[in-house]
Amino acid sequence: MSATQTVKKNYALPIAMMYLLFFMIAFVTNLCNPMAVIVKNQFEVSNAMAQLGNAANFIAYAVMGIPAGILLKRIGYKKTAMTAIAVGFLGVFLQYVSGWNAVQSYGVYLSGAFIAGFCMCMLNTVVNPMLNTLGGGGKRGNQLIQFGGVGNSLAATFVTIFVGALVGDASKAQISDATPALFIALGIFLLVFIVLAFVKIPEPELEKASEAAEKPAAPVDGGKRYSAFSFRHFNLGIIAIFLYMGVEVGIPTYVLQYLSTATDAATPGFGMDSGVAASIAGVFWLMMLVGRLCGGLLGGRFSSRAQILFVSSVCIVFILLGMLLPVSSTVRFFGFEGSTGHFVSADIPVGMVLLVLCGLCTSVCWGGIFNMAVEGLGRYTSVASGMFMTMVCGGGILIPLQGAVADATGSFLVSFAVPLVCAAYILFYALIGYKNVNTDIVTD
Repeated sequence: MSATQTVKKNYALPIAMMYLLFFMIAFVTNLCNPMAVIVKNQFEVSNAMAQLGNAANFIAYAVMGIPAGILLKRIGYKKTAMTAIAVGFLGVFLQYVSGWNAVQSYGVYLSGAFIAGFCMCMLNTVVNPMLNTLGGGGKRGNQLIQFGGVGNSLAATFVTIFVGALVGDASKAQISDATPALFIALGIFLLVFIVLAFVKIPEPELEKASEAAEKPAAPVDGGKRYSAFSFRHFNLGIIAIFLYMGVEVGIPTYVLQYLSTATDAATPGFGMDSGVAASIAGVFWLMMLVGRLCGGLLGGRFSSRAQILFVSSVCIVFILLGMLLPVSSTVRFFGFEGSTGHFVSADIPVGMVLLVLCGLCTSVCWGGIFNMAVEGLGRYTSVASGMFMTMVCGGGILIPLQGAVADATGSFLVSFAVPLVCAAYILFYALIGYKNVNTDIVTD
């Protein structure tokens, strides 16, 4: 008991900073969704090109995943986090600058989104193990991480609704409209950087660096050299996490795009105020928050496989209904109208409601897929964990792909076939792909 109290007393401030970084990971990542609405109007680009900011943010994970891990081992949690914050500050600032009258550059915006993606990857590499360390490991460490995940969901909900309210009319959207949100991001980055510069935190990675350097890069078993990639269920698992990003990010992104796009556009939308549309899209992240809380409570009763089987099946049904139900079938929804600054009610398609409810399904997917994919990997687990972070780049490929489908078919509703296929694969993985067929490999 005294040990726990010591941890709380000594590390309350850095723990709070890690929570702010958890918040920022979701804030900056999901900022790309409403920014796509702005960029589409300001730079007059297609749906696919408007989502390249989202793509750049996620593709950065593929570029930075392994280097971030190496950096963590060489310079430790604190310096890696501070480096990431500096990079993130630059990325967000460039996005702000791209809208200046003297600049007006789509390329500068994309550069900023890509650099911000570097930051998000580095922070993701840091915050989970750092919170676990600050909590003293075990249940306390896991508890801190779970609370961080709740903050992550809150940030995703907040930024989607907040920027949507700032924009108002999507046809008149400008990057300058999002200035308050961009300044919030810059301010938090600056605050956390200053605090971390003056606080001490444990550095287990640095303490174990010499020991780790002495270990063989790849264990040998029976004269054969194996790795995490020697396991079929792991390989299928990282494909599942790659495709999962198409569900988690693709659905709220294109719900927002569809609802806020004018009815007479090249790819017709529902023509709603961006603030109201963002309120609806934000429900997806709110549902993820609820789902994560429920998943934590029920995790001790149901296996990861059982959870993924259930949520992927429900997700497929919701997506199909979202695509097929007539848009004339509506339900009353309350949202925030950015153009007037008032809460309003609006009739929205039932299908859109079902799509945002998919957030309940995606909430447990990351952890569930991860648990199944690393089951039985033993000494290969650490490398496998790094690969999962790299596969976040799936969001950078699948989101513009969905935009391209929307452009090619002239229908946002048809484009939801992309997350539908992704959800179907996740169901396949939970049914068959999760099985470890390589049990002959020694992992002790």
